[in-house]
Amino acid sequence: MTIRHDWSLGEIRDIYNSPLLDLIFKAALVHRENKSYAEVQVSSLISIKTGGCKEDCSYCPQAARYTTDVEVEPLMSLEKVIARAETAKANGASRLCMGAAWREVRDNRDFDRVLEMVSEVNNMGLEVCCTLGMLTYEQAQKLKDAGCFAYNHNIDTSSDNYNNIITTRNFEDRLNTLNNVRKAKLSVCCGGIVGLGETDDDRIKMLHTLSTMEEHPDSVPINALVAVKGTPLENNERVTIDVMLRMIATARIIMPKSVVRLSAGRNEMSLAEQALCFMAGANSIFAGEKLLTTPNPDFDEDMQMFKLLGLTPRKAFKDVHEHQTV
Repeated sequence: MTIRHDWSLGEIRDIYNSPLLDLIFKAALVHRENKSYAEVQVSSLISIKTGGCKEDCSYCPQAARYTTDVEVEPLMSLEKVIARAETAKANGASRLCMGAAWREVRDNRDFDRVLEMVSEVNNMGLEVCCTLGMLTYEQAQKLKDAGCFAYNHNIDTSSDNYNNIITTRNFEDRLNTLNNVRKAKLSVCCGGIVGLGETDDDRIKMLHTLSTMEEHPDSVPINALVAVKGTPLENNERVTIDVMLRMIATARIIMPKSVVRLSAGRNEMSLAEQALCFMAGANSIFAGEKLLTTPNPDFDEDMQMFKLLGLTPRKAFKDVHEHQTV
């Protein structure tokens, strides 16, 4: 399977705009070149520090400047994180993602506590992913040394549309953090959100940014906006299933080795719609009742879907030749 990093906007546009059934079929063929196409990575996402964020991301109910139902909560205790990790593992998750509503990581006692959480969860045999905002190379290295496996930092949308969604940091800040993550040899998790009011061209440009990176992100989350009352995007309409299918299928074709995650918005999808997403190349989901602060299908429901569709959960640290706990 040829991995390309020189995709042109025109090539991606042609793929994205091809007849939908043809697009899904082509993506399914690419996906089936991977002998493990029926494996789906099951991740669980918890908010270890909720609300009170200084950023102005238009979609996020955790921004301090918006009036939403999200209550500000301090950093979660190590004991609670371990309990949540144990539940996630018992329910079939192979990765635990820990999110904190911070603008950036700071070298303080809270970060030291996060490093302890990372180490403990890693020792349980789970892949640990963190999403803590912007961070330096030195901080990324500390996470790596503690046993962190992956770092999530989405680019959200196209560089052209970025300032319409967020003004408290710029697109280059995102790319700088991703470079620090890659330099520290952490697995890169980076995708975006559809339904922000962007155009198809913005979606195509976002995919172009991801697919022309020196190394493709190891994991590419495709999120559908969950509009939350009190945020500037509260009245945005839910994106239609064809948009999600085009995003997933195009990502699968142009980044054939990446894990493509069907992320936020899955709670509003029927089983048949989710099945089409798996057919189009999605091979990762978040499971558990919440994604940070928004609803998500529970584990039992997802395992019933897996059984019906013939999917199997992917094991932790797959394709990692040698994993050593810290």
